[in-house]
Amino acid sequence: MPELTRMTWQEVRDAARSAIALLPIGSQEQHAAHLPMGTDTMLAEAVVDGALARVDDPVVVRLPALPFGHSPHHLFAAAVSLRASTLQAVLADVLDSLATSGFRRVFVVNGHGGNDEIMRLAVKEYALRADVALAACSYFSLGEGSSPGHAGKFETSLMLAAHGDLVRPREPRPDVTPPPLFAYPPYPGLTVERHGEWARAGGSTDDATTATAEGGADLLEDRVTALADAIRAFDAATRTTHAEGEA
Repeated sequence: MPELTRMTWQEVRDAARSAIALLPIGSQEQHAAHLPMGTDTMLAEAVVDGALARVDDPVVVRLPALPFGHSPHHLFAAAVSLRASTLQAVLADVLDSLATSGFRRVFVVNGHGGNDEIMRLAVKEYALRADVALAACSYFSLGEGSSPGHAGKFETSLMLAAHGDLVRPREPRPDVTPPPLFAYPPYPGLTVERHGEWARAGGSTDDATTATAEGGADLLEDRVTALADAIRAFDAATRTTHAEGEA
């Protein structure tokens, strides 16, 4: 797997003519009392690295993960958060740098829900300004994926499988009455935010005590397979238009 950090500039320029540059993005924020701050970044990297180990063609150049995201809703406990405008500007600068360096295809893989809308907007806006083909996804929502919650069974299971040594003892999640509206909106399709909800919910959306490493391994396999399939599909859709020598 080619890694940008380990490549010379000449190797990057040569690869850029046909390769896909892949940028993982995550966050540094509270994940209740049992998961580390970098959970979102580590899980994005675990899915990316698993997928790239399966993708021989096309060539994908992996960038170092962007470890900071948009996490103001977690500052009640601890987080390192970028403003939405800052994250969008950072992504625009990274995309512009990659395009200037010769890449015409870029794939962004996100591990934090708070980044999702900003990432998608950055990709849409940059593709209007430059002759590039861009893709963006959150690893947890690809294919048959769905919203996984925060610091609950889904993320804890994945961390038990990927970084089990970093998972601390878990306590049952206390009942929260009334239930937080960000996790239980009063009508399907409605986004609702109410001040103080995250702190009142203890920093998680659901109970993590039933998470297992075995279940996490199955979830990781599913997410790795979905991302590998998505990379191949993006390549097939863009190779003839945005890979040198393929037009």
